[in-house]
Amino acid sequence: MTVLSIGLLYGASTLLVMFSGMPIAFALGAVATLFMIVFMPASSVDTITQNVYEEMASITLLSIPLFILKGAAIGRSRAGQDLYGALHAWMHRIPGGLGIANVFACALFAAMAGSSPATCSAIGSAGIPEMRKRGYSGGFAAGIIAAGGTLGILLPPSITMILYAVASEQSLGRLFLAAIGPALLLVALFAAYAAWKFRREFREAERQFAQSGTQSELLRPDELTMRDKFALLPRVLPFVILLTGVMIALYGGYATPSETAGLGAVLALLLIATIYSVWRASDLKPILVATLRESTMLMLIIGMSLLYSYVMSYLHISQSTAESIVELHLSSWVLLTAILLFVVVLGFFLPPVSIIVMTAPIILPPLKAAGFDLIWFGVVMTIVMEMGLIHPPVGLNLFVIKNIAPDIPLRDVIWGVMPFVALMILAVVLMCFFPGIATWLSDAVMGLKTR
Repeated sequence: MTVLSIGLLYGASTLLVMFSGMPIAFALGAVATLFMIVFMPASSVDTITQNVYEEMASITLLSIPLFILKGAAIGRSRAGQDLYGALHAWMHRIPGGLGIANVFACALFAAMAGSSPATCSAIGSAGIPEMRKRGYSGGFAAGIIAAGGTLGILLPPSITMILYAVASEQSLGRLFLAAIGPALLLVALFAAYAAWKFRREFREAERQFAQSGTQSELLRPDELTMRDKFALLPRVLPFVILLTGVMIALYGGYATPSETAGLGAVLALLLIATIYSVWRASDLKPILVATLRESTMLMLIIGMSLLYSYVMSYLHISQSTAESIVELHLSSWVLLTAILLFVVVLGFFLPPVSIIVMTAPIILPPLKAAGFDLIWFGVVMTIVMEMGLIHPPVGLNLFVIKNIAPDIPLRDVIWGVMPFVALMILAVVLMCFFPGIATWLSDAVMGLKTR
């Protein structure tokens, strides 16, 4: 069989197995093993375990379970609710301040936890009920939390970016720094939309009050004293200090990513033990069980995805596909657009982890040949994959929100996130016209990179 025939059969088999309902890790592993048996030497089957181990034997990947432990420690405590409460107290007088507080809370929590579902769950469990109590529509409340949660795969420490750094052989520190500017851009866009949407709902509430005398909770004044505001700060400041310390250790060159992850996990456990008295075995069990479950699931997906990519490379599928793309002689921006649309389609069915490991051997060589900075592209690709977390049919964050607020119809949740998808597209367009949004900080801190 030709490489083209094997490649088409490989892709069709993957789709068929995934649509059968088999978990992603087992689906990728089953397809890879089947093609090893049929198209590769018989001895290769004996090396499956060795290949998976060698592919995963990366010191960078070691940081993933440690970052997950840090996120679980913070996510399973009251840190998210306290963080949200403090931001709400200080921003409630700003028009749309409650929505803006949710955006900022999601960003700060994502920077500490590094997990999108954990951010949605921790902030949403407090933010959505509070927003609805204050008169915000259910769709808007759900949309802003779902979209804010996506920052978990963009802001450091991002597990998605760790995998991209491994797959693309790029500097993880430079990649983390490059994500900060675009993350701040998304926070600004989300906050601006929250303020605009609040004004619309506020005017509608005023109109209904003038016509029928029905007063919405949006029109009720929210009074908090300075004492109330300062009373919330002591519980939040330690976690902000933790975030700052981890960033200084990583970017200051005092620790490697794995050492930073370990330091962050230990400090997070110490903080929740000190502040929230989470130190008994019964208190720590949910944290450790959640860490073990998520780490095992994620590492299994990574291992099977790497085996899948290994088979694809051995059969010259990835190399031939990359060469065919280069031989099309597409203009650089047409090539970029086509690849990003491809990533969007994959986001309908696959999580970011699988998308990166499976597509990196195919899409990165043509992009590098076209002159694109792979650090810049990694950030752009991450934002595009963020959309996959909030748009149907998979939309992991949609189901997290549905679990938090089951009384909000899924239709309202979906319509609530659509404006944020448009804002993410706007952010990608702005980064295409102004690539310095992503590259300026990494270049300033780590020096200019030869492109």
